[in-house]
Amino acid sequence: MPRFTPEFLDELKSRLRPSDVIGRHVKLKKRGNAWWGLSPFKPEKTPSFSVDDRRGTYHCFSTQNHGDIITFLIETQGMTFPEAVERLAADAGMTLPTESPEEAARAEKAKGLAEACGAAAKFFSAMLHRSDGRAAMDYLRGREITDAQIETFSIGFAPAGRHALKDYLLNKGFTDEVLVEAGLVIKPDDGGASYDRFRNRIMFPILGARDRVIAFGGRALDPNARAKYLNSPETPLFHKGSVLYNFANARAASAEEKAPLVVCEGYMDVIALWGAGIKRGVAPLGTALTEDQLAMLWRSSDEPVLCFDGDSAGINAAHRSIDRALPMLKPGASLNFAFLPEGQDPDDLIRAEGAGAMKAVLEKARPLVNVLWDREINAQSLDTPERRAKFRTKLRELVKSIADKDVRGAYGAELSQRLEAQFKPPQQERSASGGAGPRYGGQNPFRQGGKKGQGFRFAAPARPTPGLKRPSQWVREASLILAAINHPALIERAESAFLELEITDPGLKSLLSEVLAAISADPALDSPSLKSHLSQTGAAGALERVTQDSQLSKHNFLRPDAEIDEVEQGFKNALAHHLFESTLKQEVARSASQIFTDGDDAWKAAAAAREEIVNSSKREDDDADNGDSPKRFEDALERMKQTVEKKYSR
Repeated sequence: MPRFTPEFLDELKSRLRPSDVIGRHVKLKKRGNAWWGLSPFKPEKTPSFSVDDRRGTYHCFSTQNHGDIITFLIETQGMTFPEAVERLAADAGMTLPTESPEEAARAEKAKGLAEACGAAAKFFSAMLHRSDGRAAMDYLRGREITDAQIETFSIGFAPAGRHALKDYLLNKGFTDEVLVEAGLVIKPDDGGASYDRFRNRIMFPILGARDRVIAFGGRALDPNARAKYLNSPETPLFHKGSVLYNFANARAASAEEKAPLVVCEGYMDVIALWGAGIKRGVAPLGTALTEDQLAMLWRSSDEPVLCFDGDSAGINAAHRSIDRALPMLKPGASLNFAFLPEGQDPDDLIRAEGAGAMKAVLEKARPLVNVLWDREINAQSLDTPERRAKFRTKLRELVKSIADKDVRGAYGAELSQRLEAQFKPPQQERSASGGAGPRYGGQNPFRQGGKKGQGFRFAAPARPTPGLKRPSQWVREASLILAAINHPALIERAESAFLELEITDPGLKSLLSEVLAAISADPALDSPSLKSHLSQTGAAGALERVTQDSQLSKHNFLRPDAEIDEVEQGFKNALAHHLFESTLKQEVARSASQIFTDGDDAWKAAAAAREEIVNSSKREDDDADNGDSPKRFEDALERMKQTVEKKYSR
């Protein structure tokens, strides 16, 4: 017996993408559904070497060399067959089989089990077309199943008797032990005689490698049966979490049609899709998609479509699939989601409205990121700062769960942009007739919480240092971003502040977006690594200007070697100064000029505060050494804060 059984080699090749294996030796570029590169077999200037992940093969049009990943290593790397298999097995995380007598016996037993399942499939197929199968055939006709579908999927019928299949297979030379281990008959625990597992059921053979029958699914005809659908138990041949119904045929159809695999719930849905001309349907076997099944899908289809009922149960199933898939996402490998009309599965929709209706549903499939965003944003109300903070935290945790660094970074950037758009404060001016002024998205700008990770309480602006008394808007904005670049740990302490930060300079705005995306993708990123990453992005120019600016370098809290507590306090003051200069000062001016009611105490207080602020600012410029000036400035600011807060509370 050969050391590497066909089953082992099939499993090995199913676990590895040819483009990944061959791409280590040939530079490949994706074109359509295939990868192309220069021939490894002869010099050439125009790519003629093609790799097809869906078929698991390569083909060189200039030399006609053709094969799989094993033959590629043999032909291009000079390996022997065992060496190539051992190398690939290590890549796939598979243990090499041994040549022990036990292994030989196990392989022989598996062969016997597969032969028994194949014989059972022929028996069930024959029974469907006999008198015993008339009710089953009537049921299939009622579901509009054609002869072509019955033949393609080898649909059969298990008679109601307790020993019909058992007696047939025993007469064919199979032992009772083999039938029990293959899951075809049941041996009672009390030692009684074995009996058929499947009785009075429409039978769907489940195929494994090389189109061998490895198990069955049975649909009960008796409406009172305890289980409507019954699958074979786990056997040496069959592990239901590693098998997809109709996978081999669907994979070939997907490659031919250049369209993604379609994942639906059950056997009848797959068969109905085939009848509607969509021959790339597969189904898990009574469970939610497993990691092994997702890996199978991605080896054949970059973005398979998961098809769910549009009711709450279907949506919940889609959400479970997202949670399972998210950590496994790879560049180019994701999922799309198609939701059917509520209460209908593919079989129902096709029979009711035709193939066109089903195809229309598939064409509207939505990317995983969209369904994920909708799930999270609709999970609860976001009308308070605490709920919005919880929302952001949940998104950050989901991003962190993605194992691939590149995909994690892309999701961090995408969700950061959506957050920014979702919570961007509306910029609405008060109308001339006295409408409401700017509301900052309904949030009071003075109430930002003081706990770690929840933003900062508004602090009085720090007194400007000599040479930077009246910083420009660019300097104010740049100082806030540079603090995060030099000390990425600050972002965790001030997450809300950074997410809600309004930046007007386009270059700085792009730089902040790249910073937040990088930290979302890798929270442990240190400053040198962050700067290295930023230098490779479109914000590289803004990064260089910020890190080289002479005014910014004068601030202690912006030094790369500053302690994080000093950085945090400096950031608080810089943020307060920025908010005051860019937003709150203008708000007071609008209040003083637009609220014109002689008896309105709020107007008088606002006007007085505005005047005191202007005077305090002038006194700072004229008398920087006056010790009372900062105190008067802070007092004026405090009165202004109280006035604006009073108006926002109305």
